[in-house]
This record gives sequence, structure tokens and C-alpha cells, in this order.
Amino acid sequence: MSDVLQVVLISLAVIALLGVVLEDVIHVNKAKVTLFLGTFSWFLLYVFHSDSESQSEVIARGFEENIAEIASLWLFLVAAMTFVAYLNKKGMIENVIHLFMPKRIKERSLLFLTAIFCFIFSSLADNITATLVSVTLILSLNLSTKKTVRFATLVVFAVNSGGVSLITGDVTTLMIFLDGKVHILDLLLLSLPAFSAVMVLALLLSRGLNDTVEINIRHNEVRPVDLMIAGAFLCTIISTIAANVLFGIPPVLMFLMGMATMFLIARFFNDDEEEEQSILEYIRVIEFETLLFFLGILLLVGMLKEIEVLDTIVRMYEIMPPYMANFLMGVLSSVIDNVPLTAALLKAGIVMTEAEWLGLTYAVGVGGSLLVIGSAAGIVAMSKVDGLTFGSYARYFIVLALVYTMGYAASVGLAQILLG
Repeated sequence: MSDVLQVVLISLAVIALLGVVLEDVIHVNKAKVTLFLGTFSWFLLYVFHSDSESQSEVIARGFEENIAEIASLWLFLVAAMTFVAYLNKKGMIENVIHLFMPKRIKERSLLFLTAIFCFIFSSLADNITATLVSVTLILSLNLSTKKTVRFATLVVFAVNSGGVSLITGDVTTLMIFLDGKVHILDLLLLSLPAFSAVMVLALLLSRGLNDTVEINIRHNEVRPVDLMIAGAFLCTIISTIAANVLFGIPPVLMFLMGMATMFLIARFFNDDEEEEQSILEYIRVIEFETLLFFLGILLLVGMLKEIEVLDTIVRMYEIMPPYMANFLMGVLSSVIDNVPLTAALLKAGIVMTEAEWLGLTYAVGVGGSLLVIGSAAGIVAMSKVDGLTFGSYARYFIVLALVYTMGYAASVGLAQILLG
């Protein structure tokens, strides 16, 4: 590959990032920018390697692998979002939230309750679902834009932190576990430092939150069919974990089967024609703008992997200690998707102790919280909360970097003490 083409492709990725950062300035939707530049970058790869059959085959194979990974993610998100759209429409999520909420509560107390809820819920559900549920609660409170952004910032960090200690909560945690780098019980060591970091962030963000919030406690009517679909959702989550650990079944397959089960439950236990919205219609109300943004970003990341830019990141381990390199990998995950970043590290044959792998697990799982574009939770929150932009989230960068550093140091220290 020519140096000129490589520079051009890297420049396209940088322009895409700037398009996301400056969305409010240029008034061009970030999904449109990333999708165009992502597809255009692969177009250039094909065109400038067409004169070599061997290189064309390599590019074609790389693109097929990239699309397969994206398709798997897309279908998983479609299934998960369809479940959430239905349960949210029927008031099931609101019922669960209000079950634990008082009618009157101080904003500061509500902030801590939100942090605890996000941390626990994201350990069991995927980050997309946990963020959607949490943001729904925040938006229902009718807080000022500034306070809403503060709550949303906490949600992003808490959701990402909750998933690092369980293989059900984060894809990168599952990847590192399945590669045999850490043991499932040792992963639980990360829960204490991760939770402590979330509580410290809640404390720092609670300054000035002195008002009392009136929560309109409502109990929506729940029909038997709604309970059955909620049960199907819970069973889908549990069976996804079990099937993947026991049989290596991809999560997307289990979630698609769960979504199909939801459709059949609605058809045979309820009359679709009496529904205000047919069960299949819930696919159309999910956030396709978010999905298109994912598509563009992952195409760009796949392109960077194809031209071996990501491979150069691994060389950091040759020039600095693993603990420092792992910390920087977490920072990088706020810009580069943590899944291909983790995959590159696992494929590089890096030799580390289990304590060091646990440090990396925390770093790539939580480091994406430093920027709003660095994690699925941040992207979903940004698409739902009007006042949450790259700039408004970046105002809390120093605070987020501080608690990330504290959490990482505590994770490494605790793992070193207990595992040696």
C-alpha cells in the first residue's frame, strides 16, 4: 500500500472524528458523516488495489469480515432495542423504576440511586439496554438541561463500569475471559474498585444538586401478554449467557431467537388487530440513526485495522511497562472502538500476568467513558438527550479522567495483592 493512500485513509478517519466533535457547528448529522467516510474509505481501498489480484483478495476478505462483524452487532442491537421499545411502550420499564423510587427525593440522593441502578443493571443486561432504561428515567424528571447532562454523564460512566466484572456486562470482558487470560471468579475482583469509582464520580457531580424532585409515581396496567414478553426478555438474557459459556453460541443468535419468541407470544396470546401498534411495528421505532452511526464508525475502524494502523498500537507494550500501556489503551478506547482494540491485543501474543490482564479488562471497559463517542452507552445517551453533545460531555473530562485513574489504580493494586 502506498504511503499516500495510507495518509489519505487516516485523514478520512480523522475528518470523521472531527465531524462527530463539531456536529453542532457544521450542522451535519454525525451518522451521515461517518457513514459516507466509512464507505468511501473502503471504496478507495478497492480501487487502488484493483491492479493486484492478491491484494484485491485480501481487501475483499477484510471487508467481508468487517461486514460480518457489523451485521452481527446490528442484528443484536435490533433485537435488544425491539424488546426495549415494546417494554417501554407498555410501561413495563417505568413500573420497575417507580417500584424503587419515592414520590419526593433530593436531587443528590437521586443521583446516587441512579448510579447504583446503572451499575447493577448493566452487569446483567447489555450496555445499550441499560443506557436506554436509565436515560428514560432521567428524561421523565424534566430537569434543567445542565442537570440532565450531569445525570447522563454519570449514567455513561456507571453503565460502562458495571459491565467490567461480569462476562454478561461487557463484550471485551467476555473476549478476554474466553481467551483464557482471566478466571471468571477473579473478574469479580474488579467490581469493588469499579463501584467505588462510580460512587466517587457521583459525589463529585452532586455539588449544587440541592433541589427536591417530584417523581410522578405511575403504575401502568400490565397485561398477561406483557408479563410473558418481559419474562421472555429476561430468559433471553440468561440463556444468552449460558449458551455462550456452555456451547459457544453467539449472543446474536440467542437474541434473534428471543425476538422471534416475543413475536409468537404476541400473536398467540393476544389479538394483534386490537393492538394500537402491531408487534412487528416496534422494529421501526428503534433508533436507526444510532445504528447508522455504529455502521459508519465500525467501517472506519475496520479500514484502520486493514491498513494495520491498529497493529502499531500494540508496539506500546515493547517500550513501556504493561500497567502503563494498559492504562493508555483505556484512554485510546475513548476514541477507537474497544472491541477491535481488544481483539488486536489478544491476537498480538502479548505476555502478561493475570493481574495485568485484569487491569486491561477494567481499562478498555471503562476508558471509553472519557469521551461521549467512546462507548455504545455514550452514543446512545447522546442520541436520546438533546443537551448531551461532544462539547457538553467534554466539560467533565478532567473529573472522568480522575475517577478512571483511581478505578484503574485500585483494580491493579487489588489484583496484585490478591493474585500476586
